[in-house]
Amino acid sequence: MDYHLSLNWPDFIERYWQKRPVVLKRGFTDFVDPISPDELAGLAMEDEVDSRLVSHHEGKWQVSHGPFQSYDHLSENNWSLLVQAVNHWHEPTAALMRPFRALPDWRIDDLMISFSVPGGGVGPHLDQYDVFIIQGTGRRRWRVGDKVPMKQHCPHPDLLQVDPFEAIIDEEMEPGDILYIPPGFPHEGYSLENSLNYSVGFRAPSGKELISGFADYVLQRELGTHRYTDPDVPAREHPADIVPQELDKLREMMLEMIGQPEHFNQWFGEFISQTRHELDVSPPEPPYQADEIYDALQQGDKLVRLGGLRVLRINGDVFVNGEKIDSPHRPALEALASHIELNAEHFGDALEDPSFLAMISALVNSGYWFFED
Repeated sequence: MDYHLSLNWPDFIERYWQKRPVVLKRGFTDFVDPISPDELAGLAMEDEVDSRLVSHHEGKWQVSHGPFQSYDHLSENNWSLLVQAVNHWHEPTAALMRPFRALPDWRIDDLMISFSVPGGGVGPHLDQYDVFIIQGTGRRRWRVGDKVPMKQHCPHPDLLQVDPFEAIIDEEMEPGDILYIPPGFPHEGYSLENSLNYSVGFRAPSGKELISGFADYVLQRELGTHRYTDPDVPAREHPADIVPQELDKLREMMLEMIGQPEHFNQWFGEFISQTRHELDVSPPEPPYQADEIYDALQQGDKLVRLGGLRVLRINGDVFVNGEKIDSPHRPALEALASHIELNAEHFGDALEDPSFLAMISALVNSGYWFFED
């Protein structure tokens, strides 16, 4: 199904993006749920899928992690089932992510879906990333507070909740409504009836993650082997002192590594194109031969990108799930990164190059793209 988002993106970015929360009434008109509660519950029973059950009773919170064997023990009130990265495992839900490609692909993370019974929610909390929460079936009340210092407490180790707050948004949301919340704004939602919510989350790497990731890249490639030298060792009053000139030189050694575009771009492409959750990779059996893929495309078949697969571009170089794709056919690579569905016209003359066809075959046989049924 195609979802059409009624949103003026330039106006939204200027007024709201990373600035203040907003409710977008009827952001999706005539909204249809791409998944049922039973299908969501079935996914949460799979080993590879990241899921949680959150419940509360008389102020006491409980969190359990999937996979789940049964739901028979649950009451009719005050619990939520949350399933992460559903777009990786359920192809129809991946269509909900596409209207948000007005924002950069590298910033979009995954689709978390929750099913809640009356009173279900996770309590007041903060997120450190942007999120669009789409209301599906049912009604849910959302409260959002202003971005002020909030004290976190842990009624349960898995729930980093915050103290009660004064709401700047207090809204009952209905199917197709969207709540946008920037990082740092406290919020809480609870269901008024059985309801589905779809949370489009965004990736916001921390400085710690970036430094750690780049350090791993340096170590794997045995870079940075140049050692500190000081042929003109500066004088100092006390032998124990490390003088400013030495600190500057050490800092410059480290910054020089990050300052090399060829290494920084290669690292970041590999780093940011990796998924944080498992993919539903199903390599075809038997594997496709290159001529079979050529014939299928020429006959009008379409290749569809696997849900959740991250395909990103830096200065014309394309990265797929942590690996750089080497090919001189830049227009075809651009199509690979830009389009979810691909046909022979997108690839053009590149399909006549055996090396390009072998590369496409390897991607298909890895389960990253598949032919549309």
